[in-house]
Amino acid sequence: MKISFNAPFTIAFSTVAVAVYFLFQMDGTIPRIFQLQGDFQFTNWKWYVSMIGYTMGHGSISHLIGNISIILLLGPFVEKRYGVKRILIMLSITGVLTAFVHIIFWEHTLIGASGIVFMFFVLSSLIDMKGNEIPITFILIAVLFIGQEIVRSFQDDSISQFAHISGGVMGAIFGFTYRNKTTFN
Repeated sequence: MKISFNAPFTIAFSTVAVAVYFLFQMDGTIPRIFQLQGDFQFTNWKWYVSMIGYTMGHGSISHLIGNISIILLLGPFVEKRYGVKRILIMLSITGVLTAFVHIIFWEHTLIGASGIVFMFFVLSSLIDMKGNEIPITFILIAVLFIGQEIVRSFQDDSISQFAHISGGVMGAIFGFTYRNKTTFN
């Protein structure tokens, strides 16, 4: 028996997120490129990098383990169906759109891959979608997970439910957009 490198994007993303945590966050000195600040600075190159970089940063070990565990669980299935190039495009679009909306409406820092996790939740529920059929698992995921985040958004906590909802919505858009297309890597 030998170990296989079955999901290159999933493994690479997870490895970078873990490395970022252990290199920077453990001592509380996370670089700006791994967190999205609530300000917009046209002239600061770090701000542009942070529009994707924040998905690699995590505020605590439980935040990191929670997100990476789900990415490692769902990533291989999602990656096999949609391909590395599409996953990279989906992650980039979701990260950047979430960042823009976050900057417009909120001033606090955004950090973590939770939006990507929710995108993977929704994408995984749409993997076997054929034609114009809508899988019941998609409906249940939307009601349970996205509905829960809408309810939680009224709580005063440090969690960005918007990022979760954004990831779920983007997952649905990508899932329906790519439903009849073949995988490409």
